[in-house]
Amino acid sequence: MSMFCNQCQEALNNYGCERTGVCGKSPGLSNLMDILIDVCKGISFLVEKGGNENIIRKDADIFLMESLFSTITNVNFDEKRIYDLIKEGIGIRDDIKKRLNVDTNGKLPYQCEMTFSEDKDLMISEYLKMKNIPDDKDVRSLKDIILFGLKGMAAYAHHAIVLGRYNPEISFFLHSAMSNLITEKNPDNLILLVMKTGEYGVKVMQLLDEANTRHFGHPVPVDVYTGTKRGPAILVSGHDLLDLYELLKQTDGRGINIYTHGEMLPAHSYPELKKFEHLIGNFGTAWHNQRSEFAEFRGAILFTTNCLVKPDESYRENMFTTGTAGYPGCVHIPDRKGTSQKDFSVLIDKALSLPGPNEKEGKYIKTGFGHNTLFNLADKILSSVRSGQIKKFVVMAGCDGRQKERMYYTDFAKKLPEDTVILTAGCAKYRYNMLGIGDAGGIPRVIDAGQCNDSYSLAITAIKLKEILGLDDINKLPIVYNIAWYEQKAVIVLLALLYLGIKNIRLGPSLPAFLSENVLKILSDRFGISGISSAESDLKSIYSQENIRDEVRPRLP
Repeated sequence: MSMFCNQCQEALNNYGCERTGVCGKSPGLSNLMDILIDVCKGISFLVEKGGNENIIRKDADIFLMESLFSTITNVNFDEKRIYDLIKEGIGIRDDIKKRLNVDTNGKLPYQCEMTFSEDKDLMISEYLKMKNIPDDKDVRSLKDIILFGLKGMAAYAHHAIVLGRYNPEISFFLHSAMSNLITEKNPDNLILLVMKTGEYGVKVMQLLDEANTRHFGHPVPVDVYTGTKRGPAILVSGHDLLDLYELLKQTDGRGINIYTHGEMLPAHSYPELKKFEHLIGNFGTAWHNQRSEFAEFRGAILFTTNCLVKPDESYRENMFTTGTAGYPGCVHIPDRKGTSQKDFSVLIDKALSLPGPNEKEGKYIKTGFGHNTLFNLADKILSSVRSGQIKKFVVMAGCDGRQKERMYYTDFAKKLPEDTVILTAGCAKYRYNMLGIGDAGGIPRVIDAGQCNDSYSLAITAIKLKEILGLDDINKLPIVYNIAWYEQKAVIVLLALLYLGIKNIRLGPSLPAFLSENVLKILSDRFGISGISSAESDLKSIYSQENIRDEVRPRLP
């Protein structure tokens, strides 16, 4: 076995990738990422040991967020970048040791003692000899759930801190939980930590929502054009709204059309972004189609975060990365220095040297239904529910992916009764957001709250509806959950939903490979989590539960 990775939904044979990642991750990169994670655990162990002393924490906080984010599936494929993070992390860790005056005479876990080597292969070899894998498969499973949830949490926290929103309580929880991945061996305590991770998942999603809306305004519903115009162009993928904003400012008046891709689609709904007239549309669909779609673009391409796959040679020299994203051979645009903006001039020059896409007609797709908009529509939504025009909401949020089994979500959406509304966020929407399935009671039947980063809107909407209706249980709402997952940000969203008490979530297209049989039973018994079957079977099951609607309707005003 040259590597082992089971963190994403496409883990080989629903077990794990052992020779190379389905995502394209090499064994060397996989092992370097494992080293980086253990370096982070060592830092967090020392930070927790030092308590709330900010003098030792701020640099460690930022490093932890960036490092965990960099190891999420399809973010960074550049071994050198991960290697450099390991070196930086060991430096931070050893500096904390000095400041805490920690005795290092064999009394600390190996994560606090690992050394850096200029010989990368030797460092990996030495690491594999000392790497500690729990023998108990349930302990290992619970620690995987926590780690992958923390990766998603770190991604959201990183987005927030880029926008100036820093919460030391969230940061200290990240460190405390990472430290517990070293020290805790009791399954009961790990189950409690799983739920605590969900609690902080809600907090970090709220933090990011505040950061985004304070900088760019509350999203408003918009119809986004999916066609293209002739002329120089830049396609922006990933999730980082500040990168897009700074690029829009630097290209204003330069004759360059800016398109969004994938999870950047919801950017069109933010007032401070939509005011730029050269932000003209969305190109392409979900992340896994990018190789074929990008080959047609003929412009410059910027990846700000995940979801990145190995570029085709036809456009590789036109592709740039920034932030936590990285790919060997692609120009990486450096981070900001101080209060200055990123310098996108090399990207802009490339765009001006390329012809850009041909003119092509497209459809319009709706987005921008964040919680502020949904609250404004509350009376109309409740009226439609009371009149029977809307009988049920189905949360179909999460991730898209390559597997053919994901056609289930398209089939499911097509077969939904006309009195059912889909609530969505994330790239899962590309399975059904252009089906043209119409309205219900004047409400679009696909309500897109935004990126996976915006899943908070769906959670807070459910909480507010529960309050408005005077219900004592969030599960009495006429809402069911059919979630598609792919990577680790989806894990923290799932844990957040469980913390909020939401039950009977369907999760697909397959259940996570990192769930042991016993842990899966716990999730099933306590929360009713189940996998998907067929669209027909699942719809029949959902619509046999008419008691859900019956309990709610008499309480409506």
